[in-house]
Amino acid sequence: MSSPLPLSKVRRAGDFVFLSGELPFTGDGSVPEGIEAQTELTLQRISATLASEGLTLADVVSVAVYLTEKGDFAGFNEVYRRHFADPFPTRTTVIAGLVAEARIEITVTAQSRA
Repeated sequence: MSSPLPLSKVRRAGDFVFLSGELPFTGDGSVPEGIEAQTELTLQRISATLASEGLTLADVVSVAVYLTEKGDFAGFNEVYRRHFADPFPTRTTVIAGLVAEARIEITVTAQSRA
């Protein structure tokens, strides 16, 4: 199914896989309450997209995170740490305005090791 927006959800370039920003939307289009739940759902959605490419979060080398609230940084980090291990991906975190009630958007770049 093609997206109504002019973007690709995932693109390969050589050994690298680039994912568009992922938001914390549930199957019915709603957004869960709180940064912890939103971070968990966003990372689950990223994991599913990576799995469709034969990859896991362990293959992620770079992460860009967009938060709407500076005060969400600690809660976000708590969940993030449960999904990534040392050596952690490089990461940039920015405070920005987002879509709907979403308080987080995450985009990743992964490297295929095959």
